[in-house]
Amino acid sequence: MLRFLLGRLAVLIPTFLGVSIIAFSFIRLLPGDPVMLMSGERVMAPERHAQIMHDLGYDRPIVMQYLGYLNDIVHGNLGLSLFTKKPVLTEFLTFFPATLELSLCAIILAICLGIPAGVIAAVKRGTWFDQGIMGVALVGYSMPIFWWGLLLIIVFNGWLHWTPVSGRISLMYFFKPVTGFMLIDSLLSGQKGAFASALNSLILPTVVLGTIPLAVIARQTRSAMLEILGEDYVRTARSKGLTPTRVISVHALRNAMIPVVTTIGLQVGVLLGGAILTESIFSWPGVGKWMIDAVFKRDYPVVQGGLLLIAGIVMLVNLIVDLLYGFINPRIRH
Repeated sequence: MLRFLLGRLAVLIPTFLGVSIIAFSFIRLLPGDPVMLMSGERVMAPERHAQIMHDLGYDRPIVMQYLGYLNDIVHGNLGLSLFTKKPVLTEFLTFFPATLELSLCAIILAICLGIPAGVIAAVKRGTWFDQGIMGVALVGYSMPIFWWGLLLIIVFNGWLHWTPVSGRISLMYFFKPVTGFMLIDSLLSGQKGAFASALNSLILPTVVLGTIPLAVIARQTRSAMLEILGEDYVRTARSKGLTPTRVISVHALRNAMIPVVTTIGLQVGVLLGGAILTESIFSWPGVGKWMIDAVFKRDYPVVQGGLLLIAGIVMLVNLIVDLLYGFINPRIRH
């Protein structure tokens, strides 16, 4: 198991290096001068512009800028925002709980609905239920996030007036954050109705963000279960008189979970990418909206640091998924 872990860690080093190059290069490929954007509508003298460029190190050769950036990363320094003058890591940790809460709710929704739907569709292969589930999954997978979000806003806010369209909680409630997770903080506040308001604000973004992962998990679970249900050991288990529930849950589902776990791990990147659109649509104060604002402002340190941290989280989750393989199927360790 230790060799298995060290092998996976060794792969992360070049991957992280590649991500750092992409993060560094991405913002510099966009048109626009960050120093001019910092000045706003004020006219900046050429001498002042040159001085700020020198202070920020943007007048150095691009290779030297990257090496300096890499050196800062190694020492845990992601830089300061050009506009707020706050450390990038501090800002990220401020906004990340909102994104994490939304992503966790979305993946929980996708897992709780996707796996049972895929299992039942596989067991009832060829029936109207199977065709209906797979049809809905295909539609969900093909649904553009921005269109799906706007459609739900029109229906549930514009017509039914059931849910809000922005923010994490109603402006009627105010309390100091403790954990950064609004559902938990609203419960800890003790204010009547605060938890219901936070939950109500979370419903639409969760559905929008969780739709694509739900569809993918359902389809992958069905495919994996169909393959396992045709194996000899499953037929042997049935011939021994075991109940269908035991055959499916103990003998079939456990072995089918390896590709499903892989799919769930890969959906982390989809969730964080989809969170950018979802947070913009619902004015959700998370990392996605923070990154979008930074791109428009050409805030180099924020975009670079944000991309690097998000990529690091995705790599960490994939490492955890790899380790889960070893527990689900010990043969993979060898």
